[in-house]
Amino acid sequence: MPLAAEYQALLDQLAAEPGPSFTELTPAEARAAYRLMRPLNEALDVSVRNTQVPGPDGPIPIRIYTPPSGEPRPVYVNFHGGGWVIGDLDTADAACRDMCLTAGCVVVSVDYRLAPEHIYPAAVEDCYAATCWAAENNETLGGNGRIAVGGESAGGNLAAAVCLKARDESGPTIDFQLLAYPVTDADFDRQSYVENATGYILETDTMRWFWDQYLPNTEERSAPYASPIRAADLSGLPPAMVITAEFDPLRDEGIAYASALSEAGVPCKSVIYQGLVHDFFATAQIFQASRGPFEEACEALRRGLEG
Repeated sequence: MPLAAEYQALLDQLAAEPGPSFTELTPAEARAAYRLMRPLNEALDVSVRNTQVPGPDGPIPIRIYTPPSGEPRPVYVNFHGGGWVIGDLDTADAACRDMCLTAGCVVVSVDYRLAPEHIYPAAVEDCYAATCWAAENNETLGGNGRIAVGGESAGGNLAAAVCLKARDESGPTIDFQLLAYPVTDADFDRQSYVENATGYILETDTMRWFWDQYLPNTEERSAPYASPIRAADLSGLPPAMVITAEFDPLRDEGIAYASALSEAGVPCKSVIYQGLVHDFFATAQIFQASRGPFEEACEALRRGLEG
């Protein structure tokens, strides 16, 4: 299928006015550039408050989004994308507001520690600690006892790792995982890394750079909490929805992870969105091509949390 027209126009504009690649910037410069790229939508009618929760190396900032209705809702713990190097509560804000309203859940957005200042497994540990806190404080959050985790790209990777860690350590019961174009492996030889190496928002060299910041020791990248698809056992994990995009270097590892979950007996819905690129949730409020898929993800989250 050809690239969606809205994305073709966006990519044409980016090609006509190219900026520096993240690989040419310092992590601090990349973070600043990424913040300028993300949409904001504070008009969405949700209650928002910032707080901190205990973490393994100090307090972890979180942002809590609550729908207008005061009735108890499921809780969704979100881990932002950005290759474990960039991104924060503000870059995830628009999508979290939208998810809160569209899926009808309390959203807890987690500002985990970033690489290279804090390499693997710091982000995993923070996300797991925040998930444990959300489970323990479910009622205080306005929750109804049900909890899900999820995220986009590196956030999807962290959500998958949190599910593995919760199972391995007999941690909180997680009812659903929503993995949007997740990183599941450190293998750059998959066909989608070749087909979509350049020109589609996320590029293969950028993913190499992200991995180099996050886990410089390549021998450790096969650890299951870094590359979830390398886990020896995927059974007993929460039901999942794995979302991938046709024009995304991460497409094939997401599809492979969904297949591995299904083979391990985990209920898993895998959806490949044709004509879309990496990070399409970011444009769900402005592009028709990504609005439908975003709403389908919210509906899957809603159903997954109904029990």
